[in-house]
Amino acid sequence: MFSWMAWSPPVAIFFSCIGLMLAGMTIWQVRSPSIERRGFLPMATTRGDRLFIGLLTAAYVNLAWAGLSDLHQGFGAAIGFVVLLIVMRWG
Repeated sequence: MFSWMAWSPPVAIFFSCIGLMLAGMTIWQVRSPSIERRGFLPMATTRGDRLFIGLLTAAYVNLAWAGLSDLHQGFGAAIGFVVLLIVMRWG
C-alpha cells in the first residue's frame, strides 16, 4: 500500500515528530485552553495558529535550504526548528 513512498528513517522520524507535536498540542489545549494574543505576527493568534504558521514557515525554510544550498539538510532543519520556536514563543 505504501510501497511508492520513500520511508527512510529521517522521513519517518520527521513525521513522527510532527504527529507527537500535534498530539501534545491537543492535550495542552484540552487541559489549558489558549487565549488569543498579539505578538510580532500581524494578527491575534492562539497556540494552534502559531504552531500552524510555524510549521509552514519551517517547511519553506527547508525547501529554500534544499533548493539554494549544497550543505547538509540537517542545518536547514535546525534553522527551521529555531524559526518554529521563535514563532511559537513571540509570534
